[in-house]
Amino acid sequence: MTAPQMPSMPEDLAERLRALGSGASLAEVQALYAPLLAAQPREDVTLTADLAYGPHPRHQLDLYTPPGAGPHPVLAWWHGGGFIRGSKEQRANLGWWGAREGFVTVLPNYRLAPESRWPSGPEDVVAVWQWLQTHAARFGGDAQRLVLAGESAGAAHVAAACLMRRFQPAHWHVAGAVLCSGPYNARLEGLARAQFGIPTPDPRNEAYFGPERADWDAASIVEQVDAAPFPLWLSVGERDLLQMQVQAGELFARLVSRHGFAPELHLLREHNHFSAGFSLGTVDTSVSTPLAETLHQWTRP
Repeated sequence: MTAPQMPSMPEDLAERLRALGSGASLAEVQALYAPLLAAQPREDVTLTADLAYGPHPRHQLDLYTPPGAGPHPVLAWWHGGGFIRGSKEQRANLGWWGAREGFVTVLPNYRLAPESRWPSGPEDVVAVWQWLQTHAARFGGDAQRLVLAGESAGAAHVAAACLMRRFQPAHWHVAGAVLCSGPYNARLEGLARAQFGIPTPDPRNEAYFGPERADWDAASIVEQVDAAPFPLWLSVGERDLLQMQVQAGELFARLVSRHGFAPELHLLREHNHFSAGFSLGTVDTSVSTPLAETLHQWTRP
């Protein structure tokens, strides 16, 4: 009998990530994974780009369809970018990966600060959810087996939409949510800038949440959770930004001790704030293997 293959990161890649440390830039990590992503398999996946899900120019999504008639489970993933930047094209690797795992995979853009402020993020998550209720079947997807996911700012948007019932329309249901390295406490980040090394004024959070403490309180997800428990993945990189590690721990503790959740909690060894997302679809299976197992478990017919 062959032992099951354990998720792995090539040692040379791990060494380079260790050398970059927690201060790695997006450009550095992107360059590190670029040769691996160039070899990512894409065969048998159909890409339908720039589908409108709302009236704003940023209300567009790309949809990656696996082979076969379906119905397939659906994975919708929101990119990061500190609330002020980022695009679905930067996470194309995730679209190819998700589709080859058997998911109709949706990569939305969403409105950005400073033009659009809180709560535009969760509003856009819900708009995509509503679009999928109507249109997923046309692409072979089953909207009743829908997982919402995000990283960094995208994780904050997904967390707000899924954990705060005031954003949820009637008949709201998700099979689960994946939250990777997100900020979930705007008040904490505003008050602990010195400890976290966040500049003042904060070019990202203030652009989205505003400069007033009352606004930070209203947008602090950890204080606003009122959703019933559902399947949840919560992860942070071993070399992630300090504020993301703190907030992942705080959200996990609140969900377990106050709200009856039992989330999966993953410390992604060797990974920094950006690398986990870039690893999906490459020979670095340290994230993709456990994530795929979780997604398939949540979405079995």
